[in-house]
Amino acid sequence: MRFKPQPVFSSDPQIAARQKRRLAEAEREGKQRSWHLAMLAGTGLALAALLALAGEARAQAIVSEQARFTLSDVATGLENPWSLAFLPDGRMLVTERPGRLRLVTSEGEISAPLNGVPVVYDTGQGGLLDVILDPDFARNSTIYLSYSAPVSGRGTTQIARATLVQGGLSDVKVLFTAKTKGSSGRHFGSRLAFGPDGYLYASIGDHGSDDTAQDLTLHSGKVIRITRDGEPAPGNPFLGQANALPEIYTFGNRNPQGLTVTPDGAIWAHEHGPRGGDEINVLKAGANYGWPVITHGRAYSGFSIGEGTEKAGMEQGIHIYVPSIAPSGMAFYSGNRFPEWQGDLFLGALAGTHLNRLEVKDGKVVAEERLLEDLGERIRDVRSGPDGNLYLLTDSEDGRLIRIAPAS
Repeated sequence: MRFKPQPVFSSDPQIAARQKRRLAEAEREGKQRSWHLAMLAGTGLALAALLALAGEARAQAIVSEQARFTLSDVATGLENPWSLAFLPDGRMLVTERPGRLRLVTSEGEISAPLNGVPVVYDTGQGGLLDVILDPDFARNSTIYLSYSAPVSGRGTTQIARATLVQGGLSDVKVLFTAKTKGSSGRHFGSRLAFGPDGYLYASIGDHGSDDTAQDLTLHSGKVIRITRDGEPAPGNPFLGQANALPEIYTFGNRNPQGLTVTPDGAIWAHEHGPRGGDEINVLKAGANYGWPVITHGRAYSGFSIGEGTEKAGMEQGIHIYVPSIAPSGMAFYSGNRFPEWQGDLFLGALAGTHLNRLEVKDGKVVAEERLLEDLGERIRDVRSGPDGNLYLLTDSEDGRLIRIAPAS
């Protein structure tokens, strides 16, 4: 007699409810497939039924231009997960936008929310956003969080440092609070990355106030560079300059939600355009990326924005998306399980609901491929895992942590 293994649900009631709902949907789909197979067998198409059953028994391989791979859910039931960080022991830290930080094991066990997370401004696009590890995490157990914080009834981007301990966070210290006009729920940016110089780079969206991206007395619409203690990094381009904030590294950025380090140590960012005009930029100290003076997009009303698509003294993106894909999350693949993808750049797409793969040669994008378009998921984050697989987070109230592994 064979016993059917019983599913294990999260101890968190809200996550368990979402997991049970997803399981019920999968079981209904499975029954429909079984009925179809039975009909095939009943009409004499036994071989077709057996072949179909065999296909159900193994993970379906997805064939792309350069690789064959499978998808598997590591965890489900996450509420609007936003970012993912890998711990040395194999577990993962996952942020949920409403303000929860969780640990997820490689087997999919989801912890209760960790204690000590700062209070967030959970409105619109705001909430608990990025999480990254300190470069010396193995020694100091330090992590960094970015989030929208409530300030005078509105939200502004904030960065905190904390120590990861059993069950939560300790020694939480706010390192940086962006000086902005505040936001009612838009354009917080908030991606974090440590550069090869050891400093912390962070993207700060324009907070819905377009013109502030050109105003050096505000942090909105900028990428900043700070030390691990939150001080302006030595050598910052506007350090000591009157009427300019010392943390600013670049300006004229609309809403950057992707930030990563290239294999050769450059800092790349991508940002949302308005209606079209998403762009990938190579960050250069003191550079102006043009928003809202130049853009390849248009206003949501359809009218033009600014002065055109280029202007002297303003940088051009190395890759432009028209129409928009609404990019979020960005990682160069650095593993050994997909040699065909080595050095390729991957972006999540929210409005575009796909995984965007870019081939990069000599600092230029030479080819693009759109993966997982049939998945129908808003992909919020993408990471190259230490095990050589790719990992994705999907943005929904029943969000998924997905593993992409080579097909056998």
